Amino acid sequence: MSLTVALIGAGIISSEHLKAISRMKELQAIAVADIDEAKVKEVSREYNLIGYVDYRELVQNENPDIVVISLPHFLHKDAAIFCARNGCHILLEKPMALNTQECDEILQAALDHDVQLMIGHIQHYFPENDVAKKMIHEGDLGELVQITETRHMNYFKQDRPAWFLERDKAGGGIMMNLGAHSIDKIQWLLNSRFSRVMSNLSFHSRHLGISSDIEGSGLMYLETEKGVPVTISISGYEVVPKHITELIFTKGMMKVEVGKGVYVSQGGSYSQVPTPSDKSPFEKQFMELIDAIQGKRILENSGSYGKSVVNVIQGIYESHERRNIIEINEVGVD
Repeated sequence: MSLTVALIGAGIISSEHLKAISRMKELQAIAVADIDEAKVKEVSREYNLIGYVDYRELVQNENPDIVVISLPHFLHKDAAIFCARNGCHILLEKPMALNTQECDEILQAALDHDVQLMIGHIQHYFPENDVAKKMIHEGDLGELVQITETRHMNYFKQDRPAWFLERDKAGGGIMMNLGAHSIDKIQWLLNSRFSRVMSNLSFHSRHLGISSDIEGSGLMYLETEKGVPVTISISGYEVVPKHITELIFTKGMMKVEVGKGVYVSQGGSYSQVPTPSDKSPFEKQFMELIDAIQGKRILENSGSYGKSVVNVIQGIYESHERRNIIEINEVGVD
């Protein structure tokens, strides 16, 4: 028997979830909620769903097994807690919440009501990252020496929803949104969380004619618990698009480009390695959640893991404000 799924939020990412659900016999999408009635009508018609403008009514009327929450960041906490209290398993889009205090409140609600809480860190399910992780830990390239992550894109594009540009609603700017992907990816690739960070952020959106209090660029130096140094460069101004992760080992190098491939060098030039995959990243994500609900595994992308990413992001902002290195400590609910 299929598990029923309801979507809370009908934005761009919800279409990826619905496409994945439509290909999976284990799941059945039944309803969608969004305050934008036009979006609700469009999505409901396309996927034959029951539409709501109030997610609370959806949850109480439809009683779904799983809810997928893809709302503006400042709404994550209240929606997740409400769904947990109503017995729904939760797939909550990243970042988990605005800060670690909110993460703790969500975690406690999930524990109190015995529901699975998964955070949508999709980087774990891309075939390029999967292949890269296996090669890192096989050890043929020797010891890992350092990592450089570069992610440049036009963040202030005209079609970006306005709430993304308000710190109170988004929790921050490009670091909170795209930086979460970079932090998550590297932690996951190495099986090691970050222990310290030094950052320098820039707030220059006014030069683009945009009124915003979020950062649009940043350079971070971090160290993992295992002592591996990592630099992350993220910029959202008028840049040439680029998304590359380069890893230097004692016996070679690796370059990872999601959507393009994995490349390895052991003699001074890169060669591409195969990255096979039989399912989309979103299908793989759902399969992990289904297995956890059925007691077959423990979630890798758990609420406590999602909190660890938010914790690093808090450290990035604190480091910029203090102009100092920040030690990253795990406290609160786990």
